[in-house]
Amino acid sequence: MKNQLKFSTPIHVTKPKLPKLEDYTDQIKTIWENKWLTNDGPLHEEFKTNLKEYLGSSEIELFTNGHLALEIALKTIEDKGEVITTPFTFASTIHAIKNTGFQPVFCDIEPNTFNIDVNQIEQLITEKTKAIVAVHVFGNPCDVVELDRISRDYGIPVIYDAAHAFGVKLNGRFIAEYGDVSMFSMHATKVFHSIEGGVLCYKRKELNDQFKALKNFGITSSETVDYMGINAKMNEFQAAMGLVNLKGIDQDILMRKEIYHLYENILAEVPGVNCVPIDQEVQHNYSYFPILLESKTMRDYVNEKLKEYNLFTRKYFYPLCNDFSCYPFDSNDTPVAVYVSDRILVLPMYSELTLSEVEQICTIMKIVVDDFNLQFNYRTTNQVGELSNESI
Repeated sequence: MKNQLKFSTPIHVTKPKLPKLEDYTDQIKTIWENKWLTNDGPLHEEFKTNLKEYLGSSEIELFTNGHLALEIALKTIEDKGEVITTPFTFASTIHAIKNTGFQPVFCDIEPNTFNIDVNQIEQLITEKTKAIVAVHVFGNPCDVVELDRISRDYGIPVIYDAAHAFGVKLNGRFIAEYGDVSMFSMHATKVFHSIEGGVLCYKRKELNDQFKALKNFGITSSETVDYMGINAKMNEFQAAMGLVNLKGIDQDILMRKEIYHLYENILAEVPGVNCVPIDQEVQHNYSYFPILLESKTMRDYVNEKLKEYNLFTRKYFYPLCNDFSCYPFDSNDTPVAVYVSDRILVLPMYSELTLSEVEQICTIMKIVVDDFNLQFNYRTTNQVGELSNESI
């Protein structure tokens, strides 16, 4: 049975979406014609205009990658101190906070959305708090209404790490409309990519010149350098890829939606596999397909056994950022995040994944989970929707 179900070529968690080669080469012809490779070239400016409309942002700036975009957003906060954030995120989020001179303060997460728990933020606010960096995990929006309220009441800016949330809307509103700044990643493995790339969306026009300078060594004119900037400029080849891919992004998301719901329908019948619900008010981008398994032992067993079928999943996010060896933090302060991180597994999700491949993945999942349950005499409950802070 294993040999029959084993994939002939590896199935990975993500797969970069490449346009037709002729479409990309047609787009980059102008680069040879005008010899403009970087520094806000014509393709960069066209891409910026198109993205501004697609993301529904009043102001926008492009960067070479999402990480440096997030660092630059944090650089605009002059007073250093503490930044409240989540441990359940990619390393980049915390590195950006530390690299810009701030101290991360970790808030636990909600058990069903995996986003920062807004009910615990206020108890962490002190006179040292300078910002909140919240993450729209797996494209599921944070409680943006409550975060807006906290921001107003305490005069603390909210910066969203929206790396997973490209194209997401909440109650018909663009997700970039919330908070002070939102950072979107356009890395090759994301829903939408420009090979590498980052976007900052924001409302305050006075940030335009500062963002432009900060991504170009702090240069403000041919003879003035007013900021300690970095080199984070997007080049024309990235912009060209983005322009081509933007034309097909809505179709890609529709294909992902079909894959997502097929996963949901089949895996709902597999004991021990708990799918993560999507709020009906969210227009999602189906960036990832995360599941929770019922123990760390089960998760680790499934993750390893799937490799025998040429099927590669990811324990994402594990370990937690407050468990990294490079930082002196303590994950005991965030028990819900520990619980989720020990059980999370992300299954393959990309627009070119076929429905028959999804069915095959689900069949393999059922076999592997059943093998685990038999081997360990394990009883499953499928209760992810009923988790609470008190029960973890």
